[in-house]
Amino acid sequence: MYHYLRNRRNQRHFPLPFIENFLPTKHCNWPFSTFTVQTPNANPNFEAVPSNFHAHSPQRPNLLSTHNLTSTHPAAPSLDKSPPFDQNTLNDIVSSNKIITSYIRSGDLSSALRVFGNMTVKTTVTWNAMLAGYSRKPGKLTEAQKLFDQIPEKDTVSYNIMLAGYVQNSDMETVWSFFNSMPSKDIASWNTMISGFAQKGAMAKARELFLAMPAKNSVTWSAMISGYVECGALELAEEFFEFAAVKSVVAWTAMISGYMKFGKIKKAERLFKEMPVKNLVTWNAMIAGYVENCRAEDGLKIFRIMLRYGIRPNHSSLSSVLLGCSELSALQLGKQVHQLVCKSLLRDDTTACTSLISMYCKCGVLDDAWKLFLETKSKDIVSWNAMISGYAQHGAGEKALHLFEEMRGEGIKPDWITFVAVLLACNHAGLVDIGVRYFDSIVKDYGVEPRPDHYTCMVDLLGRAGKLVEAVDLIKKMPFKPHSAIFGTLLGACRIHKNLELAEFAAQNLLNLDPQSAAGYVQLANVYAATNKWDHVARVRRSMKDNKVVKTPGYSWIEIKNTVHEFRSGDRVHPELASIHEKLNELEKKMKLAGYVPDLESALHDVGEEQKEQLLLWHSEKLAIAFGLIVVPYGTPIRVFKNLRVCGDCHRAIKYISAIERREIIVRDTVRFHHFMGGCCSCGDYW
Repeated sequence: MYHYLRNRRNQRHFPLPFIENFLPTKHCNWPFSTFTVQTPNANPNFEAVPSNFHAHSPQRPNLLSTHNLTSTHPAAPSLDKSPPFDQNTLNDIVSSNKIITSYIRSGDLSSALRVFGNMTVKTTVTWNAMLAGYSRKPGKLTEAQKLFDQIPEKDTVSYNIMLAGYVQNSDMETVWSFFNSMPSKDIASWNTMISGFAQKGAMAKARELFLAMPAKNSVTWSAMISGYVECGALELAEEFFEFAAVKSVVAWTAMISGYMKFGKIKKAERLFKEMPVKNLVTWNAMIAGYVENCRAEDGLKIFRIMLRYGIRPNHSSLSSVLLGCSELSALQLGKQVHQLVCKSLLRDDTTACTSLISMYCKCGVLDDAWKLFLETKSKDIVSWNAMISGYAQHGAGEKALHLFEEMRGEGIKPDWITFVAVLLACNHAGLVDIGVRYFDSIVKDYGVEPRPDHYTCMVDLLGRAGKLVEAVDLIKKMPFKPHSAIFGTLLGACRIHKNLELAEFAAQNLLNLDPQSAAGYVQLANVYAATNKWDHVARVRRSMKDNKVVKTPGYSWIEIKNTVHEFRSGDRVHPELASIHEKLNELEKKMKLAGYVPDLESALHDVGEEQKEQLLLWHSEKLAIAFGLIVVPYGTPIRVFKNLRVCGDCHRAIKYISAIERREIIVRDTVRFHHFMGGCCSCGDYW
């Protein structure tokens, strides 16, 4: 193989630079009023994007589509052994072929069959069009085979359509047998086989066919590259990409998606800049890749560049952008994307609506999410899951469970994600007994196989309720080996209840599974600090240093007029810092007069009380809230987001601030949403 590829080196086409360099920016500001949205088949220069692009994988090369096989000349009669036709008959055939092809493309097989049955004269093109409709439809392979057997004059296209049907709906042994029985094969036949094996992960067989193939084109190379990317063999994908004589946009996009999938962002950026021609799928791969690699700001920026080039987004683009808005909690940008969707043909698209529901939930606007959920005409399981999860994250456990029962009443079968949301709802609402009943019913009543996520939710549910022994017993009874998240959850519960013995047990198991887990060290140190075991805290910190484990720095952010302002504890960078400190000092005096006493246990440093109070006052969430009080108009909720769990002192202080300032303050941390108003929190101090 190596020698074959090396011989192709001289035929390589070197790409030329295409796009200007782009650098990550701190803030993303741009108007959306002039945006248009790419809709299906609106632009022939764009490859179609599959409806399941939420996985953000690159589109596979369209090796054998109905369009290619039946519609290159959709109205032309076959030029094989068919008798000559008069002009009227020819016109009828052309017209009927067009109608059949149109019905097939829209998925209306019954209407296509009706037109087909009424035709007195059928050409091979007619038969092929009808065959393509059957072969592509799941569960219609038997009918396709019967129709194939009736074709009077089969051509290579007929065999290729049937071969594609077998690839999509049968095992590869049957496919292989049919392939070998074909009287003649063209390049599309070989490409279909290679693509079929690649899609099923049988890359050794695909490679064997590739080497035996008499002639190859860009589709062949793209199928191999995409296959290796999908099965995780990135080095082999790179090898094929390097030696491909002609690199199609599919091959470039597959490599970009592969690099993003494995976190090789620099390589993806380099290929993207070198790529001579990009299509919508390519841009989507970059946007999704950035978002999935926790670089949502860069994803939003590349989306902006895409729009500058006049490329219209589709629902896949918008799903990634909305996910980025959710990660950044960029509500205003999310609302602008919502306006964009409303002005397009995607306003009734279930996928787009579900992405918007999820965005509103994650940005803390539950009422808008619910309103959109009610307006969504066609709800699938993903839509229901998004809304149930939203209620769960906001601590509205009873609403989440009511919606779950309503979903069951609609006849929609819950999946494993549904039960993660249901258990999370029970967890945040402290509904221990109800949560246990739902957990027991997962297999018994719904036939859903429990996953580690379900056990993690249950450990959290039991642990937060103080049932630490029961949580440990559940871990021991798990049908699979516990993962690090299970012990991390148990450790968090031990911190809440200051159970040092079980905390050490959980930390030991967590660090055995994940020695680089900063959370494991930090949580254990916090338990020691809460019990004033400062020598143990120092030992944990030395161990972190020796193992080169870096603690994740805590920070909070708030969105003001499309700009995300980020704060870190003890921040000394923000331009409004003087005003923020002045506001905090003013609030501290008012809070103490109202009865606030700083929770010094939340200051996990071995320093004096006065210094601890100062450290607590400058926690990142307090800085962000003070800034919000200064700039956010009265009557508008202040929404702050944090990358770590809100500490006990901040939670207590924000309750006082909400009462003193008479403001609604919404804080999202890694655990849940907290809605503060009038001195109370929606969590009821249970979080």
